[in-house]
Amino acid sequence: MTDTEKSQRHEKRMKRHKEVVDAKTQQADKDKGLLLVITGNGKGKSSSGFGMIARALGHEMKVGIVQFIKGAFSTGEESFFRRFPNEVEYHVMGDGFTWDTQNLDQDIASAEAGWEVCKRLLSDPTIDVVLLDELNIVLKMKYLNTDTILADIAARPAMQHVIITGRGAPEAIIEAADTVSRIDDVKHAFRAGIRAQKGIEL
Repeated sequence: MTDTEKSQRHEKRMKRHKEVVDAKTQQADKDKGLLLVITGNGKGKSSSGFGMIARALGHEMKVGIVQFIKGAFSTGEESFFRRFPNEVEYHVMGDGFTWDTQNLDQDIASAEAGWEVCKRLLSDPTIDVVLLDELNIVLKMKYLNTDTILADIAARPAMQHVIITGRGAPEAIIEAADTVSRIDDVKHAFRAGIRAQKGIEL
C-alpha cells in the first residue's frame, strides 16, 4: 500500500469515526448532577477525585471535600486545597487506617460524624461538587448504612455532582452511579520495598 493509499484509508476511517461520535454527542442533550464512583485496588482513586476538584475550581465552582479514613497524617492535597478557603470546604474526618486504629467503636463514631458533615454539604445548593474520599471503604466495613447514604445522596440539589472514591465499592453504590471507573493494580512500588513518597502517595 502506498503512502497516498494509507492516508486515504486513514481519512475514511476517521470520517466514519467522527460521524459516530457526532451522532452520540447530539443524543447526549441532558444535564444533571452526576454520581461518580472511582474504585478498584489500583493506585489513583483519590488522585482522580482531586483532579476533578481542581477542574471544578478552574470553572469557578464551589466544592466540598470530606476525607474518611485518612486522618492520622497530612497529605499534599489537603495542604494545597486549603489554600482556597472561599471555594473549598475541606473536612478530614478519619482517624487513620483501620488497621492502625484497631477500635471498631471509634471508627464507627468517626464515620457517623463524617456523614453528618456530608449531609450538610449535600443539602447546600451553593456547593457544586462534593468529594467523598474513601467512603467506599467505610461502607465496605459497614460503619455506615449504604441505603441511608444513597438516600441522602439522591436527595441532593439536582445539579450537584458527587464523587465517591475508595476500593471495594458496594454493588448498590455502583448500581446507583452514573459513571464508574475501576482502577486495576498492575504493579506498585510498595511491594518492592519502597515507602510512600511525598507528591505521589502523600
